[in-house]
Amino acid sequence: SNSTGYKGVMEHCGRFRARHRADGKDVRHRPSQGGRQVHLGLFDTAVEAAVAYARAVGEYQPPTVVAEAEGLRLHLSSSNSTGYKNVGEHPGRFEAKRVVDGRMVYIGSFDTAVEAAVAYALAVG
Repeated sequence: SNSTGYKGVMEHCGRFRARHRADGKDVRHRPSQGGRQVHLGLFDTAVEAAVAYARAVGEYQPPTVVAEAEGLRLHLSSSNSTGYKNVGEHPGRFEAKRVVDGRMVYIGSFDTAVEAAVAYALAVG
């Protein structure tokens, strides 16, 4: 296993590199033998790199599926541009809020709408 905890993801110069082999074998084991290495990009977080890897090898499950499988139900909204209830975009980030006793209460600011939706779902139960 590697230090990131994600298959196909390695730390590289303070960022996270995702790559896989075209023959489907794990790049960490004998990367120079057989198969062409496919560089998927450099990412700010290991999670983003892991999602890129999973999409490339066909293992990606959308976060809503993963969250629901873990017993957490995300609150979807077709009337919100983010796609999630009480999650709004705020200059390059996403904020989650909830109503408590008739007042809007700030939950937090997140890198992605999904992270904010998960925080909202955890806050409202």
